Amino acid sequence: MTIQIDSREKPRAIQGIKDYFDRAGIKWFSSKLPVGDYVSLDNSRLAIDRKQNLSELCTNICQQHDRFQAELIRANELGITLLFLVEHSRNIATLSDVRNWANPRKTVSPYALDGMELYKRLVTIENKYCTRFYFCTKQNTGSQIVDLLTYGRLYQIKIG
Repeated sequence: MTIQIDSREKPRAIQGIKDYFDRAGIKWFSSKLPVGDYVSLDNSRLAIDRKQNLSELCTNICQQHDRFQAELIRANELGITLLFLVEHSRNIATLSDVRNWANPRKTVSPYALDGMELYKRLVTIENKYCTRFYFCTKQNTGSQIVDLLTYGRLYQIKIG
């Protein structure tokens, strides 16, 4: 397997992922991707977009909505299934776990989304844009990326 990593990924943030690829004997290179952050050359119709935590995802959905939506639309137009892998904690392992998330911004802003509202928006996004949200800890991001790129085609949603 050879994985293409989007060149806009911050090197320091993904060093552990690249180290995992190296230990696992997985070839990788960096180059700009049209959507997402990781693609296997074996299946360029499946991309993974990594989010560092639920706070980043929440910011993307709320404050950067137009850019976030444009990437989802671009993926669909290109016939690419875009999966999201959110690094968080062991407490968030499935989409339904998001309902219990305590947004740290809630103490600063009454307008910040709570876990239940974020969950509802993520379900809507999954259904509207033919995508899926997966969750992992930072320690197993590399292996989760490999698993999704290897077996994700089994879960790919028909686009269009």
